Amino acid sequence: MHNVWLVAQREYLERIRAKSFLIMTILIPLLMFGLVKGAALVNGSSGSLSHIAIVTDDAKFAADLGSELSDKDKPKVMVDVYSPSEPNILNRLDAQLKAREDTLNGYLVVVPAAPGAARPTYNWQPRSKADVIGRGRIADAIRATLTRQSLTQSGMGTTQVDTLLEPVHLESIGKKDSSTAAFGSAYGMFFLMYFVILFYGMNVARSIIEEKTSRVFEVLLATIRPEEMLAGKVIGVGAVGLTQVGIWIAFALVIINFLLTGSDIHIFPTAIQTVFFIVFFLLGYLLYSSIAAALGAITNSEQELQQLNIFLMLPLIACSVVIFGIVTNPDSMTARVFSFIPLCTPLIMYTRIVVGKPTVFAVSLSLFDLVATIILVLWIASRIYRVGILMYGKKPNLPEIMRWLKYS
Repeated sequence: MHNVWLVAQREYLERIRAKSFLIMTILIPLLMFGLVKGAALVNGSSGSLSHIAIVTDDAKFAADLGSELSDKDKPKVMVDVYSPSEPNILNRLDAQLKAREDTLNGYLVVVPAAPGAARPTYNWQPRSKADVIGRGRIADAIRATLTRQSLTQSGMGTTQVDTLLEPVHLESIGKKDSSTAAFGSAYGMFFLMYFVILFYGMNVARSIIEEKTSRVFEVLLATIRPEEMLAGKVIGVGAVGLTQVGIWIAFALVIINFLLTGSDIHIFPTAIQTVFFIVFFLLGYLLYSSIAAALGAITNSEQELQQLNIFLMLPLIACSVVIFGIVTNPDSMTARVFSFIPLCTPLIMYTRIVVGKPTVFAVSLSLFDLVATIILVLWIASRIYRVGILMYGKKPNLPEIMRWLKYS
């Protein structure tokens, strides 16, 4: 353990003292904040409708539709109304959509109802065919306009119609915005764990490749066993990850607490959730870093490591694909299956704990399964590591790696 501690201390201090650690600790939160704000600004403007045209003889419908689109929560929409009898009106509108300098987002053609039909046909031509947000807004506004007109014609007053069509806001029982808080907390913790497990797991592999290239291993192996070196690297690099995550979480808690002062909104994880986060983070890091160490031992350069990086990425990508469904339905069959796949357990089971109520037996079984897998992977990784760190130049094939496992 003394040798393990010395290697871990060296790995930890070497990375903590590097300027890159300070830069990344400050830069990554700023980049994440910028990405979130930028995405919000882009999404807020890209799917909005600021200028549309309506081709119809029903002036009242056009006015009501414009009012419906320009509600109190959205900016005013400019609505141009044209009669279908105007010469070449559709060709002119198509030309406007193709002109870059024009502000027209799309046009709506109202085709009068055919004999026996219940209502007219509505044809929407957007500037961008992929603008599903704008199409959805137009469809919702038409539906609301037709409903409002029908209720008004049946004798209801304007105030009654407005009250009936007022949006319904669902309030949570107990803590305010508890459902939104659980959703945000689950996603935030998921991607934090995802990033740290992947980033620092790969740092273990890169560290091994650097020392293989410089032949430092040949000196170290005179006084320390390969298994002790592997354990020290995993512990040291993992401690750096915990330090960085701890700094990020501390700053986030201070900022969020300041922004929410005086409000009744609770978004922080509970004590139990925090304990499970630490447990699953450490176990997930041990699992992925052990695999990364084995990959680093059998490769000789960053290029070769990048080719094998897919073995670490695939389980994490699979978790990213199913995470939304698991957050919305944490007790589904998909959630249960992924909870017991060892490479997915740290991310998926923790998410289920945050947003759902898995049984104590299920959580205990997933932890047992994860620990057993880590022990097996560490055993395999240590045997690959002690041979692979001294192999230079040649990339081993699978039969050779299998022979390494048999060496005593």
